[in-house]
Amino acid sequence: MHSPFSDQLISNHCKQLFPAYLYCMSVNKLRRFTRITFVFINVFAGIFFLLGCYASKLNPSQFWPLGFFPLAAFYFLLVLIGFIFFWLFVKPLRMLISFVAIAIGWAPLHHLVQVRLTPNFLMEKHPKNLRIMSWNVQHFEILQHKTHPEKKEEMLSMINQHNPDVACFQEMVASDFAPSAINYIPDFLKKLGFTYYHYTYNKKLDFDGKHRFGIITFSKYPIVNKHNVSYAPNNYNSIFQYVDIVKDADTFRIFNTHMQSLKLTDENMEFIEDPSLTENGDIKRSRNLISMFKHGFIKRHAQSDRIKLAMNQSPYPVIVCGDFNDVPNSYAYNTIGKGMKNTFEQKGTGIGRTYYGISPTLRIDHIFADPRFNVEQYLRIKKKLSDHFPIIADLYYKK
Repeated sequence: MHSPFSDQLISNHCKQLFPAYLYCMSVNKLRRFTRITFVFINVFAGIFFLLGCYASKLNPSQFWPLGFFPLAAFYFLLVLIGFIFFWLFVKPLRMLISFVAIAIGWAPLHHLVQVRLTPNFLMEKHPKNLRIMSWNVQHFEILQHKTHPEKKEEMLSMINQHNPDVACFQEMVASDFAPSAINYIPDFLKKLGFTYYHYTYNKKLDFDGKHRFGIITFSKYPIVNKHNVSYAPNNYNSIFQYVDIVKDADTFRIFNTHMQSLKLTDENMEFIEDPSLTENGDIKRSRNLISMFKHGFIKRHAQSDRIKLAMNQSPYPVIVCGDFNDVPNSYAYNTIGKGMKNTFEQKGTGIGRTYYGISPTLRIDHIFADPRFNVEQYLRIKKKLSDHFPIIADLYYKK
């Protein structure tokens, strides 16, 4: 027999449990939503990481927005690794998302980071090795000649300490015609112990009437051929050089190049470090910055194709040095590096950052060597003497 009293008890009990039930439902929905959101973030991080690894396969002139992904590939890798540890404690099976993405990107991953112990760099050169230095010298501190003359002397001392056989410098402000110039090239030859050089510059870039702005290759071995390659509009970044040097009975062709830079101003740098879109001016600055990146991606596409064409025409083993203004897995890096050995990948360690502004992952200075060379040593000199760190490689030619 049904009792009204029992119905009242059940009704009161339900009223007490219903808020708790709603709370439990809300918590479960929130958890489900959070997990789904994390899955989507993990998947997109994997996709963006793979775009960073393989963006070089596509033409930057047509797919220029993909040029941003190699710049951020290392950060997406860190996100993927973070998700592996996250899912390990929440849902281990979902670690496969990151594992699959990293596995697919494994081949180009070695361009980004090298996991090995940092070897000791032997300062004493083996006589059979060729020691190459590449460095964006940032005008050799000519603007601070009067206020801080010791900076230039410190740069020269560091070069002498590492004693390169060949030194390829970019953003070289110097003079080969005015003995009274601050950076007179014969003075560099004397102070650094070089005998030969090739200086390439655009005469339109008149620094102060005495100095020019360009790229230079110094050598302790005879330079038997010098050549400049220039394309319209024949400005600084559309000119590169190569020299043929003779060591013992072998001739090598060494390229020195400085590819298209972003030409960032102090205002651009401040905006990158502290971006905000609170005002119309900030939105305009962000658009200008994107436009500068686009211009750089497209220009370096053409420049790297031209450099590779000249490399393929060389009758001698090739070494390519320079400030590429582009990171590993970029179109420029892979185009020039195809069939070559990257000295950092052979003997470097970690990320190998060479430009210390903007981001700690910018390895944009490179030395590539013909596969007939053994890379014996590699060194990144972590001294802030310009806005780039110098890099050095010891190469042994296998006859």
